[in-house]
Amino acid sequence: MDAAAVRERADDLPREPGVYQFEDDDGTVLYVGKAVDVRDRVRSYADPRGERIRRMVDRADRIEFSVTDTETQALLLEANLIKRHQPRYNVRLKDDKSYPMVQLTDHPSPRIEVTRDPNEGATVFGPYTSVGTVETVVKALRETYGLRGCSDHKFSGRERPCLDYEMGLCTAPCTGEIGDEEYLADVESVRRFLGGETGVLSDPLRREMERAAQNEAFERAANLRDRLEAVESFHGGGAEAVVARDERAVDVLAAAVEGDRATVARLHSADGKLVDRERHRLDLDAEPSPADADVGRIAEVLSAFLAQYYAERELPDAVLLAERPDDREVIEWLEGQGVAVRVPGAGREATLVELALKNARRRTGADDAAAALRDALSLPRRPERIEGFDVSHAQGRAAVGSDVCFVGGSAEKSGYRRKRLADENDDYANMRELIRWRASRAVEGRDDRPDPDLLLVDGGEGQLGAARDALATVGWDVPVVALAKERELVVAPEGTYDWPDDAAHLHLLQRVRDEAHRFAVGYHQQVRDEVRTTLDDVPGVGPELRKRLLRRFGSVAGVREASVAELTGVEGVGEATAETLRSRLG
Repeated sequence: MDAAAVRERADDLPREPGVYQFEDDDGTVLYVGKAVDVRDRVRSYADPRGERIRRMVDRADRIEFSVTDTETQALLLEANLIKRHQPRYNVRLKDDKSYPMVQLTDHPSPRIEVTRDPNEGATVFGPYTSVGTVETVVKALRETYGLRGCSDHKFSGRERPCLDYEMGLCTAPCTGEIGDEEYLADVESVRRFLGGETGVLSDPLRREMERAAQNEAFERAANLRDRLEAVESFHGGGAEAVVARDERAVDVLAAAVEGDRATVARLHSADGKLVDRERHRLDLDAEPSPADADVGRIAEVLSAFLAQYYAERELPDAVLLAERPDDREVIEWLEGQGVAVRVPGAGREATLVELALKNARRRTGADDAAAALRDALSLPRRPERIEGFDVSHAQGRAAVGSDVCFVGGSAEKSGYRRKRLADENDDYANMRELIRWRASRAVEGRDDRPDPDLLLVDGGEGQLGAARDALATVGWDVPVVALAKERELVVAPEGTYDWPDDAAHLHLLQRVRDEAHRFAVGYHQQVRDEVRTTLDDVPGVGPELRKRLLRRFGSVAGVREASVAELTGVEGVGEATAETLRSRLG
């Protein structure tokens, strides 16, 4: 696009907070930005401020936009879109976190759910900073208005309502327990609340809390009070009010830039003691100009990191930085959340920042190992993100599979997944089922993690063949290799490798393989040793609720002796479930 085309498009854009996207003629997103005034910000691209942005504008064919209610929502939506599209001209954090949203689907009987990847045609609200608050509010909405949260598969063809109906979470439009017009009226009430009418939900919650207090159901009244507080703070534009507090949790951040990659080191101090340190990689412009490679990019890197890293992570009391970020809105967002932001010049805080800088500039063996692995296996790129898979069972019983994730050579436990497999005494079939499950979730967009650069299966040629069959069946194009334990041979589609015992890239694969094995064996033992109680036979009581009940009352006998009011004080127990527990256990 030339300057005239940018100005012409800008004239059609609103003067409101929002997010804009530059796209090429194939629809590929090149750059995502946010603005308090979308029109003014986009118009500024007619005279780009740097060579990198000038190249981006030249490649762009069109500009799309989304309007948000507040500047904070624009900030959060920008972070989500950068994570989803990975635009080449944005700074991109290599992790799988994003900010939660709430969607009402466009089904005849709309579904409500918390999501990070909204459906086509859905009405979407958010994004929000706290997934816990969002889930609390959505549960309160469902208990008040009975909107369904089930999948299409569970919704269609039902002859009787499911447990959500029994627990008071859904009015069961699937079986006609509620009429279409009445259900859609409830959907409209939920839409009004999410649109900003807090009283639509807070008023009935307050009345229910007062009734519980009058009936001396004090635990339930306390739970409703906490829920009411979450509801009333929900419409703060994503920035709930935060009470001033002592700085007990402090994050220290520093960045280093090298070519098309940046490293941010994070040190975490709790109660004055340094308790954690970690490094994170960010992708920069794929074609950096000399002007972009200087220290001036560090402020941009820190701005991008702050917005993307704290997606679904608890905010600290203070953030100490080696350099002030270049995005004023990021600073205002953090300060609005009650986070102190400082660039210390001297003293103990400055010493911590210097330590973080040393960590950011330090080259790690994982860099060399990943590069060596890329070269040895002729991979298309450095395998920054590797997922490892293993299966475990006892002669076909309690069969399970593990999926562990390593990023930059270190375990990323937030990316771990596990699956209960069909009980079958066939390692190849089990591995085929496990990989097909992972691949299907990725292809269908049901897995919120980025695609890995490499898959590693624990085993030899048989396991590799099973994994490749599954990938081909689903159509997921990701490189895969196997690592056999007996001789530590790496088995790839093009052949078998016998690398030296001290090879760094072999050690990297061994760490992934061993962690996948540990995680699979641990889950298998949990499934094998699972103890059933009479609670398992009560409708509406699953494994998690059973654990909460036993923690709260100590034993099945304690649950049996509890009153309805005491039972409903346990998270996940509605009055219907409490009555069912009383009748089944009594």
